[in-house]
Amino acid sequence: MDTLESSLSRIAAALKTADTTRYLHMGAGLISHIADFFQESFGDQPAVIIADINTYKAAGGAVQEHLHNSQLAVLDPFIFDESDFYAEYRHVQQLQAFLSANEAVPIAVGSGTINDLTKLAAFLCQRQYLAFATAASMDGYAAYGASISQEGFKQTFFCPAPKTVVVDLEVIAAAPVELNAAGYGDLMAKMPAGADWLVADALGLDPIDKAAWHMVQTPLRSWLADPDGVRQGHLTALTGLMEGLLMSGLAMQKTQSSRTASGAEHQFSHLWDNQHLRHNGSIPFHGFKVAIGSLAVTALYQRLLQMSAGNLNHAAKQVADYWPEWQEIEKVIVRDFPDPKIAGLILEESRAKYQPAAKISERLERLADVWPDLQPRLQEQLSPAAELRRWLKQAGAPTHPEEIGVSLNRLQSSYRQAQLIRRRYTVLDLMLELDAWTSALHALFAQDGFWRG
Repeated sequence: MDTLESSLSRIAAALKTADTTRYLHMGAGLISHIADFFQESFGDQPAVIIADINTYKAAGGAVQEHLHNSQLAVLDPFIFDESDFYAEYRHVQQLQAFLSANEAVPIAVGSGTINDLTKLAAFLCQRQYLAFATAASMDGYAAYGASISQEGFKQTFFCPAPKTVVVDLEVIAAAPVELNAAGYGDLMAKMPAGADWLVADALGLDPIDKAAWHMVQTPLRSWLADPDGVRQGHLTALTGLMEGLLMSGLAMQKTQSSRTASGAEHQFSHLWDNQHLRHNGSIPFHGFKVAIGSLAVTALYQRLLQMSAGNLNHAAKQVADYWPEWQEIEKVIVRDFPDPKIAGLILEESRAKYQPAAKISERLERLADVWPDLQPRLQEQLSPAAELRRWLKQAGAPTHPEEIGVSLNRLQSSYRQAQLIRRRYTVLDLMLELDAWTSALHALFAQDGFWRG
């Protein structure tokens, strides 16, 4: 297992490619140095902590105390105190109004929700911020963009990453087990996301940035190697997990795209966000949703990888017989997404990637040509879905959709709906274009298939 020094060395190299983030500190006991880190980035500007009730208890109070004991000017903290708290645009507006009334630099003490809200509100107020991580729960700490719900639709708003990220590994180790398990699920998602990027690159749709690929994909398996250690809170395992999540964010910063870390598995999560998925009265963690999405996508890839170049060439010749006109897809979207606003946004996304049958045929011919090289690369990129399931269980993450409130019938419908909601090209699009959709889902949901076997 890599040492903390090795992780910091790789992070330092990645920081040189980052668009916004200039400082990233990770180690044990760093919370006591928060004032020094703040001054390094922002000088003598006033500071204000942004947190929710839980994150303020976990670390915000201690951060506040250390700041008060320094020479910095510190405002009273801004604490979201709602019980059912998630990243929606009205909270951005609340925070924007608060920040507009002062000149303080926000310190986001929390994980996904707090970081996204602070990132967008700070950007709207034309200032930078510092992120203090409270759990290894997601890859957004060092990423550009904020994932926020507005008018019922989860979308990514452009905004730059924080100038500084601070990770105290003792705080991470003290986080609830399920939060770090969610981060493990989010990091595992880079495996099928990488496969989707390989496909899109091979088809000439989205070229791979080699430096960003190396930042995330080359060390990925080492970061995922100790799921049991993540569950038990071992610092070495959490260091690897946290490095992977931070490097994923830095790669997104470098490319100004989430393609480096997000593929079809994230589209399942976005779909369920837009459908307001709840389980036992609360919204499942993002990392848990993409964990189930990762299993869904990897199992689908295993069906694709059974195909030969001859199968692909045959499909290319038959496209005109089965490929739908745009009007048919439009009807499916209107039927499956009854909210007119959400349906309108999804229509826009699907329309952007729709191609007529002749173009699909050309694409499949190209796929057949590159398949002898692409197929083994995909096999190397992906671990079997059964193995991913075992890792997730060891980390304490869900391995069955019903654990996050998704029935098998709903999951089966989600495959098609997830394909519709984003313009990004993934294996969901490819299997549809190959007319392999029905047979693949039948096999996956059969009594002896992956989901029921």
